[in-house]
Amino acid sequence: MKMVLSQRQREELNQAIADYLGSNGYSNALEAFRKEADLNGETERKIVGLLEKKWTSVIRLQKKVMELEAKLSEAEKEVIEGAPSRAKRSPGEWIPRPPEKFSLSGHRASITRVIFHPTYSLMLSASEDAVIKIWDFETGEYERSLKGHTSSVQDIAFDSQGKLLASCSADLSIKLWDFQQSYDCVKTMLGHDHNVSSVAFVPAGDYVLSASRDQTIKMWEVWDVSVGLCLFVLTGHDNWVRELTFHPGGKYLVSASDDKTIRVWDLRNKRFMKTLYAHQHFCTSIFTKNSHIYCVKTYSGHREWIRMVRVHMEGNLFASCSIDHSIRIWSINSRECKAELRAHDHTVECIAWAPDLSSTHINEAAGSDNKKGHHQGPFLASGSRDKTIRVMLSISIQ
Repeated sequence: MKMVLSQRQREELNQAIADYLGSNGYSNALEAFRKEADLNGETERKIVGLLEKKWTSVIRLQKKVMELEAKLSEAEKEVIEGAPSRAKRSPGEWIPRPPEKFSLSGHRASITRVIFHPTYSLMLSASEDAVIKIWDFETGEYERSLKGHTSSVQDIAFDSQGKLLASCSADLSIKLWDFQQSYDCVKTMLGHDHNVSSVAFVPAGDYVLSASRDQTIKMWEVWDVSVGLCLFVLTGHDNWVRELTFHPGGKYLVSASDDKTIRVWDLRNKRFMKTLYAHQHFCTSIFTKNSHIYCVKTYSGHREWIRMVRVHMEGNLFASCSIDHSIRIWSINSRECKAELRAHDHTVECIAWAPDLSSTHINEAAGSDNKKGHHQGPFLASGSRDKTIRVMLSISIQ
């Protein structure tokens, strides 16, 4: 097939060929070519070395095409298998990768929390606009809003079965929501003197812990939602208590505070156990893994204040998000940053891993009416000051 070149393109190509022949000492071939191509005058400066540059560019492009074809083949295999490289790696080693599957919008202010339902393919977002929104994260569809707080919703948490939702707010209240039928607020609990920043269900589900800027941690009885009594108060932090989490097994409560400490509490005996000192600034987020609550490892990479850390359900990886607009995925054991994700154009306030609802025991626990409990995890969700939630799917990285 004859190439279609403009007159100018032909002239430049002929000059490039003549330049190549001359620079490599092919004088006889150059003389013959110049006569046949009717080339007169000196070669333009922009033509010098052009043929070699074009050739090396073609080689680089060919290599890039081969790499992309290999990735496309791998992606097609993943689609056919129904999950990312399932035969090669366990879900605990899958890494979230952009672009996001969904970008969800609807809140009128910064996102403060994102969490996943333990059995349904639902995700919840809380915001400074005082609203909690429910989303189907497999389709990206908005489901409904929960309204009742009068100020920023700071945290939300499910009980182990996902039947009851707890929320806390800068309006000084903790609210319980029926998540089985009505989605109504069934109880409002008051008792803190300042912003309530964190809530967590005791693993058994009969009690809720709350943390506040008033420097206290309170335990509430919620097995009878008509009562909602404060059973006792834990004191010891001397600044804002930012976040609560439970050590696996539920025996110990762990709290993080602006007083730069992490404290461990024995809930059965209602007593303080140990203070952990590791940071030079506010401790705003924590997670626990296995039984090693006293080990200290340092992970460095973010360029600004880290807003939240969340461990993967299988404990091989954890994610962190920051004011530097990034999300980083870390190997717990090697301390290596496996990926840096840029999903937002503003501070990433919160992150959450989805549970793997494909597992048999979770689907059995969800019951036969669970029409949303069949996704292949893990997903990673993030919320930002840009008022959006991004949902990314994890894939296997070699």
